[in-house]
Amino acid sequence: MSPEKLGQHFLADASWQERIASEVRIGDGMWVEIGAGHGEMTMRLAERASKVFAIELDPRLARQLREVTAPCKNVEIIESDVMAVDFEKLTSGERFSVYGNLPYYITSPILHRLFEYVERIAAIYIVIQFEVAVRIVAQPGRRDYGYLSVASQWFGRPEIAFRIPPGAFRPPPKVASALVSFRMPGGRANNTVADENAFLDFVKECFAQKRKTLRNNLRARLGTRTEDILEEAGLASDVRAEQLTVPQFAELFRLAGK
Repeated sequence: MSPEKLGQHFLADASWQERIASEVRIGDGMWVEIGAGHGEMTMRLAERASKVFAIELDPRLARQLREVTAPCKNVEIIESDVMAVDFEKLTSGERFSVYGNLPYYITSPILHRLFEYVERIAAIYIVIQFEVAVRIVAQPGRRDYGYLSVASQWFGRPEIAFRIPPGAFRPPPKVASALVSFRMPGGRANNTVADENAFLDFVKECFAQKRKTLRNNLRARLGTRTEDILEEAGLASDVRAEQLTVPQFAELFRLAGK
């Protein structure tokens, strides 16, 4: 399968490579790179990191990467689908940081895969579609605030570092991109839930139909208890999901599980 079919847009512009490398705080620890491509950022990571696991799905690119990185004894090429990688096993349970130039169509699944290992991750830096970046960092009350915002801010503290124009990539995408950083931990550090997977499913339900009130979205789950639980949580009966903060979602989930 060609890189284009895989949704890959390679960061070909050296000046943008340098700007990203300056923003990404490359330490001497362990790094995992997702979508290593032609090694545009792999070599920059290898200059400072003690170990780099560069993941690339395309066999042809993986073969080229092995040749390019052959002089670097601290780089290991992982020819695999990132969704199939066991990061715990790959990193031998050690703490690691992540850099990735992610295919736009699979950004959310990859993030959720990484969130499974959040206890081991020091930081995440990803190059993604700008519109998705805006959704990730959106705050309550904003049109772009939704499930992905809450999930991302539950696990980390995401920020948009800067926009990246289409011309920085080959082939150029049709949209702008952005570098997004995640610092750990996120809202989960100060808000405890009994089951994180169940909590995320609950948040999805809350946003199931954004035009509806939270009361209507939760009625299938909570039935006649809905109004009482909203009142106990200190929420108005006509409140909508996009108005709730991450701590408010955690509290509502706790009350719903009583």
